[in-house]
Amino acid sequence: MIGGGKALDMTSTNDYCVSCHIHPAADASWKRSVHYDTQSGYRVACVECHLPPEGHGYLWAKATTGLRDLWSYWTKDSASFNWDERGRLEIARKYVYESSCIKCHENLFPLALTKEGEDAHLYYKQTKKTPDLHCINCHLNAGHYMEGYTHGSNITFGSVSSAPKEIFKEPAKVTEFSSFTEFIPNSAVSFKMIAVPGGKFKMGSPDDEPFRKADEGPVKEMEISPFFMAEVEVTWDEYLAFYSQTSAEGRTTDTEGLRTRQTSGVDAISGATPPYGQPDQGWGMGQRPAISFTYHAAETYCKWLSSVTGKTYRLPTEAEWEYACRAGTTTPYFFPGDPKKFEKTGIRAKLSKNDTAVINTFIIYKANSSAKTQTPDKVKANPFGLKNMAGNVAEFCSDWYQSDIYAQYPDEVLKDPRGPESGEEHVVRGGSFMDMAGNLRSAVRSSTRTDDWLKTDPQIPKSIWWYSDCFNVGFRVVCEFDITTGKL
Repeated sequence: MIGGGKALDMTSTNDYCVSCHIHPAADASWKRSVHYDTQSGYRVACVECHLPPEGHGYLWAKATTGLRDLWSYWTKDSASFNWDERGRLEIARKYVYESSCIKCHENLFPLALTKEGEDAHLYYKQTKKTPDLHCINCHLNAGHYMEGYTHGSNITFGSVSSAPKEIFKEPAKVTEFSSFTEFIPNSAVSFKMIAVPGGKFKMGSPDDEPFRKADEGPVKEMEISPFFMAEVEVTWDEYLAFYSQTSAEGRTTDTEGLRTRQTSGVDAISGATPPYGQPDQGWGMGQRPAISFTYHAAETYCKWLSSVTGKTYRLPTEAEWEYACRAGTTTPYFFPGDPKKFEKTGIRAKLSKNDTAVINTFIIYKANSSAKTQTPDKVKANPFGLKNMAGNVAEFCSDWYQSDIYAQYPDEVLKDPRGPESGEEHVVRGGSFMDMAGNLRSAVRSSTRTDDWLKTDPQIPKSIWWYSDCFNVGFRVVCEFDITTGKL
């Protein structure tokens, strides 16, 4: 027993952990964390977070974790791991024991706790049995320092943008149906709008398409009127122009849920309150797609953009989105390739002679994203000139989601469908940096999941502007065009 105790102690030291876990950045980030330099002088060890306390399955967890780590040490190259990805919340939750957090932090309501902290901890106490609700949802940087990590209300969010310094005074003047560059007045931000010609297409996927889901059919023929669509998803530069001109901290919410203010006697849209935490996940802003905001925030952005440019900007309908994504093609993707082969990775991909060069050229997805969003210069456009329609981030559409809506449409050609008249959640189209090839097909459908995406938001009430649990969805705008009058 004495020898066993000594062995347990010896194999639980930080030096012993580091001898197998050859990851210098993790050791360095631990030494910069609040768990290393504590106010009491106590230094939290690796096993105090990454193993449960004694009496909570400690020996079993230590044995299985040790065997797994030894196997990885002998068979894998630590340099091949994407350590940034391993530090993401959904993965970190698997390696940090909540029981260990509670063992040290018994009192969740110390005297020095702020009102904001009290609300958050009260929410945790009331809902602590909720799946995926963990201490590190709010304290992800406690054990390992994260540059730029913000805990709590981020009142400085949006104060810096990477956009150039030239300030535009007027929006673009558009007199014909051709692609143009829009300028956001009183900002340094511009973006390209692509003229998407009208036409007919078959919406949905055939029964034999690999990875097909039931809500992708039956296939129906649609006719789409010409419209403009943004070349890329709304970027952080674009969204921060809206945020800086309309941010509404402290203002009240009207009966429609939109925050409004009076400017020279005229109602004007005002925007999101400061986020809770860091919406960009620390990946950077600039030309990366804006993420972490709600469907409501995306719609409000479109209304604001319409008001400052004098045009009609909105979210695309589901039919417009798929038509634009396909860009005249009828195959699973707008480029050649077999989803079943693209889905394979590692040795299986090599044995199947899977040439991923094609999909890597056009889409940011799980296999090439480095576990985060990327800038639009990483990919080529589809035949219509639109980038990242199928990847990088999934995108909001204006339609209410209904799984069998295609079956409700008539068999004749339907012009410019706009989906169900009502519903509970909205359509989301396209895949993201988190998805493999099967979820990148042009016909893939999904929907918002409002309750799930706000599950760990500790604020009372929860934000109507920011999702706490969704950072792989964004949106791109469309601009209406009347081909008969030539007006936007």
